[in-house]
Amino acid sequence: MQPADIVLRPARPDDVGAILALIRGLAEYEQLAHEVQADEAQLAATLFGPRPCAEVVLAEVDGAAAGFALFFQNYSTFLARPGLYLEDLFVQPRYRGMGIGRRLMARLARLAVERGCGRFEWSVLDWNAPAIGFYRRIGAVGMEGWTTQRLSGEALRSLAADGTAGATD
Repeated sequence: MQPADIVLRPARPDDVGAILALIRGLAEYEQLAHEVQADEAQLAATLFGPRPCAEVVLAEVDGAAAGFALFFQNYSTFLARPGLYLEDLFVQPRYRGMGIGRRLMARLARLAVERGCGRFEWSVLDWNAPAIGFYRRIGAVGMEGWTTQRLSGEALRSLAADGTAGATD
């Protein structure tokens, strides 16, 4: 397949079904399919509602959704500048090796530069050697000494209900 057959474009509301299918494909690859709770209505509301939480760039091959990058803005206090955080990058297996992942990453890097971002960051599972190798080839550096922390589910609700979190904090 020629590179001209690959199209990258911002996702539209009518792409929600394709985005959900790609999210499920990513979850299967990461052996986390059991954790997917997203549905089309939630995605439509959070990606295309009055206050979008994230953006998506879709990669299409001959009009079919081949991959995606879902990202949002974060902020660096040390730089006093916005950053771009890549939440998910996924290319369907049958479309790998065509340069789609690199094109998606380059598109996001270009957006980060255009938007004045000081950083473009993401996380990767430590067992995902192919992804880590890809990221090293494009110049990414692992953040040694940093670990991702997360509150979710009952732990999140419990801390939110903590009586010490008063309005005068």
